[in-house]
Amino acid sequence: MIRNKREGRISIALLSVVLILTVIPFISMISAALQPATTTPVGLMFPRHPQWRNFITAFDGGHVGTLMKSSVLIVLGVMPLTLICGTLAGYALGRLRVRGGVFIFFLFLLGLTIPFESLIVPLYYEIDSLSLLNSQKALIFPLIGLFMPFSVIWMRAHFMKVPQEISEAAEVDGASKLQEFLRVQLPLAGNALSALGILIFLWTWNQFILGLVLIDDPLKRTVAGSLTYFQGQYWISIPLLDAGALIIISPAILVFVIFHKRFISALLQGAVKG
Repeated sequence: MIRNKREGRISIALLSVVLILTVIPFISMISAALQPATTTPVGLMFPRHPQWRNFITAFDGGHVGTLMKSSVLIVLGVMPLTLICGTLAGYALGRLRVRGGVFIFFLFLLGLTIPFESLIVPLYYEIDSLSLLNSQKALIFPLIGLFMPFSVIWMRAHFMKVPQEISEAAEVDGASKLQEFLRVQLPLAGNALSALGILIFLWTWNQFILGLVLIDDPLKRTVAGSLTYFQGQYWISIPLLDAGALIIISPAILVFVIFHKRFISALLQGAVKG
């Protein structure tokens, strides 16, 4: 009992330190963003007269609205297709007797081990041969392929943990494999799909390197991929840079805050059943 209490206190202390180290830079950004645009913030100090207009100036001058529309378009192109294909493949590999299923699974597993940076040069020439450079499609298709190995393995792990008795009960009731998948398996996969969707959204929204390489027009990239363009607009104004960065990361934070319970539930479900 004493040992458990001691381990609990150590865990709380470590988590508190990590929390502080995570929150301080964020608070520092907010403090700097509220300083007058012509000043250079020093230290962590909130101004007496916060300059909330810095956010409006950064939003308008940095074309953040256009960048967010481009990011939303890319997310809407990547996330649904990745979820659908990853779920179907995960179900097939996890619940059905697919010929060569083990080999296919190891191919997806191998896809997780390949360094992403090693694919950029051949990917550039491939996208160029398809005449897709400098368009949102140049990001959508590669990102779907990039996220597919993790998506398939994630959903396969979920479907493998569903008790076999549920499938047998569906078969006794006369349900086909498609009916079982749509009416039984998908409702049970809500938490896993939500968690995967959050990860795909965050990875797509924060994608930087691909947008920089495959798209010349900064306004067609994701907001993260256009940080260099934004920095060129306000490179001498740290408050405006911080204001713009806070606007850019706010959707990702908002999505996680709204859906964090489902994300945590999926992780805990895997931890308990695994």
